[in-house]
Amino acid sequence: MPLSVEAVPPAPAENEPANAICESAETLALLARRRSTKIAELTEPGPSAAQLEALIRLAARVPDHGKLGPWRFVIIEGEARERAGAKLADVIVNDAGVDASRLAFARGNFMRAPVCVMVISTAAPHPKIPEWEQTLSSAAACYGLLIAAHAMGFAGAWLTEWPTYDARAPRRAGLHRAREDRGLCVSGLAGQAGDRAFPRGCDNARFEVLSWSKGKFGVRSFRVFLAEA
Repeated sequence: MPLSVEAVPPAPAENEPANAICESAETLALLARRRSTKIAELTEPGPSAAQLEALIRLAARVPDHGKLGPWRFVIIEGEARERAGAKLADVIVNDAGVDASRLAFARGNFMRAPVCVMVISTAAPHPKIPEWEQTLSSAAACYGLLIAAHAMGFAGAWLTEWPTYDARAPRRAGLHRAREDRGLCVSGLAGQAGDRAFPRGCDNARFEVLSWSKGKFGVRSFRVFLAEA
């Protein structure tokens, strides 16, 4: 059962003292066991209007050098999903190799989830803050939105797909101020997806960490693993 908006405390007021440390075993457990849900397994209902507002407020609480707010959230839900899909189809209708099935898929792009939130980067030249830092802030907003949705009790996924890389897509949707589309966060109830086992191969993920020690970089290799049942 998803949590209500009453579970989200108000944001701190301006100049209000805030403790940057907040021990939370539940948060650590969420991060340790987090997983995305296949978009085909998202089912109704999605977050309500009040829940969406709360989720977006949480997503906006990300590192933001200069407090520029270099991102925009575009909510696509209800009948608007069909209209937005028609806009995507208009983008590629005259492209070479696009057939009826490709157009149909584009029209139904936003119908695959109860609620879609497009996160748009509005990074722009700034005398002090590089554009790449602003872009990272919008990507952090995507992740923050996804984590907040999970914590509220909704499944979700962060997708990119071709509209993220085609500059015509945001313009066709009327987002003339957008510089880049960072991705589409989709959300809804997972049905049985919430009980699916972690996919095979999760224990083979590796990453490296560079550490500065004694005047030189050392590389440590880590493996992400799952405890045996």
